[in-house]
Amino acid sequence: MSSPISTDDLQRIFKNLDKDNNGLVSTQELHHLLDKIGIRTTLEELEKLVGRPSLDYVDFLFFYEAMVKVKIAEQADDDDDDLPKAFKVFDLNGDGYISCEELQSVLSKLGLLEKRSGLDCKDMIHEFDNNLDGVLDFQEFKNMMSVPPSSHHSEEI
Repeated sequence: MSSPISTDDLQRIFKNLDKDNNGLVSTQELHHLLDKIGIRTTLEELEKLVGRPSLDYVDFLFFYEAMVKVKIAEQADDDDDDLPKAFKVFDLNGDGYISCEELQSVLSKLGLLEKRSGLDCKDMIHEFDNNLDGVLDFQEFKNMMSVPPSSHHSEEI
């Protein structure tokens, strides 16, 4: 099974979460990230799931892969429900469209966008903006999400 997020991106996310640079991500830091991207869980539930107060990078990768496996299993049941939720994470102002600024904001919060990365959100949107209105509507977002990561800009992130 291929991971939706590259190892380089996962390492960047881990480093961004590891605020004190001790090589560990606490369940509190992980909980904060999950909350920022719209995954609601209590700290107690997360601690129970993780089974320890902090994760090193290898544990973080195992946790991520386990979450991907769970998500794939859930997608078989409710694939149609997940995409609207993901769309809402990016549609920060709730207007039904994802603008360049919204895309940039969410990718930055995830630690996937750095000034020197060369990633241009306008180019990303333009690639999937079928009606050329400068924003992504839900159908265009759905099309973008159906393209395997190796086929578009994720390797540049």
